[in-house]
Amino acid sequence: MALSCTSLCSRLALVRLCGVRANGTSSTFLSQHTSCVSRFPLCRSYSASKVRHGFGRYVGAKLQKLNIKYEGFLKRRFPRFFALYHTFVEGFKLLYRDAQDVSKIKSKMISDGVPFHDLSYREMEKLRQFRRDVIKATPLMLITIPPFANYLVFVLMYYYPRQVLIPHFWTPSQKVAFRGVYHCLRAEHHMPVLQGMQKTSSPVQDGHLQNRLQHLCAKVQNGENPKVSEILAVRGLFSGSPLGMRRMSVDHMRRLSPLLFLTPRLPAFLIGRRLNSHGRELLLLDRALSRLGPHQLDDSEVRQACFIRGINPDSLSGGQCREWLSQWLQVSSSLKESEVSLLLHSLVLLSANYPTGPSQP
Repeated sequence: MALSCTSLCSRLALVRLCGVRANGTSSTFLSQHTSCVSRFPLCRSYSASKVRHGFGRYVGAKLQKLNIKYEGFLKRRFPRFFALYHTFVEGFKLLYRDAQDVSKIKSKMISDGVPFHDLSYREMEKLRQFRRDVIKATPLMLITIPPFANYLVFVLMYYYPRQVLIPHFWTPSQKVAFRGVYHCLRAEHHMPVLQGMQKTSSPVQDGHLQNRLQHLCAKVQNGENPKVSEILAVRGLFSGSPLGMRRMSVDHMRRLSPLLFLTPRLPAFLIGRRLNSHGRELLLLDRALSRLGPHQLDDSEVRQACFIRGINPDSLSGGQCREWLSQWLQVSSSLKESEVSLLLHSLVLLSANYPTGPSQP
């Protein structure tokens, strides 16, 4: 009875895998059936690539089971280390997902010719945050280049997570705590900015505008929240002299920089360029958010939007965050690009006393 195709293929595979030298009988057998193999496409499809693929799936399944057992062991015996380990694993997944999203957005901008200001709010925010994360993570990646430097990196990550890690690798409790720390550092510069505004307004020739700005600063210093109309009433001072982006003093620009988490220890022209760039980016984000509608954001997105714009959302309810964000957008939607300086100063004017003081549009 003639050999079937399956049995023939299995014998050929055994000969190849075992490496047995063909004797006379086997040589005769192979020579008789070589032409048969070429005539059966099913035999040709049973290739080494499929064997490798099946072997890879088998190894992958085994590794997955081992990983589950390893995680269970860590969770039982070393719960604190497991929490850190789990945070890093999930953080890398989130970072990889964000990198894929950013790549898609960049491809869309290049292939379809979509400018940045025409992107959606979530796309703009993704690009903005990813760029900041990469800039922060770059020094840590450079440290890992020398041999045996990984041990130093682990020490830095364990003892200084806020300084060296990006939010992807923070635990939920760390995110809340670190956001509070950053807000406290930012709030330390509220009073210097207000005092700088009062000092700058002294040489203003228009007495009516000067009085309005002085009253606005005094109101915030006394613990009250200004109205949107009171902020917009002094917008003329923020497009030209003395508080416009190109007319502002260097000392005042250094006071404003920490509000955006920018270092003030740079040459004057770099500080002015960075403030102007971040202010315009924030204005474009506000316009995109107005097109989308703040009600379309979930609670985490609303809290992140509020934190970027000057307040600590973790001390507020969801309704208070949405109320404050609505007031911010009322100011932002009324401004031109030449008045972006007023948007930066609103990081103090609108947020310094919220929600303790009366807040009315």
